[in-house]
Amino acid sequence: MDFRVLLLAISAITVGLVELVVGGILPTIADDLDISIATAGQLITIFALVYAIAGPVLLSLTAKFERKQLFIITLAIFFAGNVMTVLSPNFAIMMTARVITAASAALVIVLALTITARIAHPSKRAKALGYIYMGVSSSLVLGVPIGIVITNAFGWRTVFIGIAVLTIGSILLISKFFEKIPAGEVQPLSEQLKALANKKIIFAHLATMFMLAGHYTVYAYFTPFLETTMHLAPSWISVFYFLFGIAAVGGGAFGGSLASRLGSKKSILIILAAFSVSLFILPVSTSFMPVFIVVMMAWGALSWALAPAQQDYIIQTDPASSDIHQSFNNSALQVGIALGSGIGGIAFSHTGSVTSMPAVGGSIVIIAFVCAAISLSMAVRTRRSRQNPLPHANERLH
Repeated sequence: MDFRVLLLAISAITVGLVELVVGGILPTIADDLDISIATAGQLITIFALVYAIAGPVLLSLTAKFERKQLFIITLAIFFAGNVMTVLSPNFAIMMTARVITAASAALVIVLALTITARIAHPSKRAKALGYIYMGVSSSLVLGVPIGIVITNAFGWRTVFIGIAVLTIGSILLISKFFEKIPAGEVQPLSEQLKALANKKIIFAHLATMFMLAGHYTVYAYFTPFLETTMHLAPSWISVFYFLFGIAAVGGGAFGGSLASRLGSKKSILIILAAFSVSLFILPVSTSFMPVFIVVMMAWGALSWALAPAQQDYIIQTDPASSDIHQSFNNSALQVGIALGSGIGGIAFSHTGSVTSMPAVGGSIVIIAFVCAAISLSMAVRTRRSRQNPLPHANERLH
């Protein structure tokens, strides 16, 4: 494996840490900035919304820039955003810092993927891209428990100091080991948007969005959920987050294996159905910790199990535009995170209780299941029409 791919993966891990680490330390941030937990949760919402929009837009706007220089500049902006976060005296400044880090993180991830695709040998390209995706997913699920441990020991601002230091390391490594990378061809944003005319893919993206929305309705507020229902101390909460993260990382492998055995279409429906059930039974399982741990880890594994089957389905459905749709699916994922954390905040504000959130999240996942079923039924009808293109004409002849 090209050593440079590992450096890009390290950069992906670094920028990925900043998105959801806030979720595990919401109460601490809320107390420090003198805001409610629901308001603090919007730090996740704004990040995800900006990230979703910024990726394809910034990639198109910077299409003519030399890639190495652009990558370093973007990392530098990301560093500045984290410094602003550390120094934030109030919620407004921190929200501004989240916008800066979200936009720069989105471009860093897209650049890491496109640069990897260019420098990796064609026979090893898929595996190389897998390292980048593994870095992103690992940072998203394991960053939360790491953030909790650091926050409990040194304070929440130390978390972002650490991310800023890691960013400097990434800048130095990229500067030393990478040669100049000429700008390649990037489709204009208008051409990318035309690919959304495929209704089957639209419903697939909606399934991703609602699935993540249901997930983050609960996960964005998992710390207060554990405090309220399980009465756990901060040290134990970090343990539970680690268990969840391990299950989530393993869930990607499980989802890929399931799709290989049963096919991506069946796997999508099975995973979404099981995911919804796991959320509905989560509050019931809190009365007995061993059962809760099993249910929680099943929830964690299923939260990332959809991705391999969904990506495979998208490629099968529209191979010519699969790269564009991969980008949009990633944006749909981020919109889902924003939507879910926002819905969770509203539910928390109105009910004053976190115990109702799993039922809300499970209901949203049912919407994802319906969207997936619609997409899959469209795909079946399209395949049948291709196999028998003139059924009505044949009927008229008889």
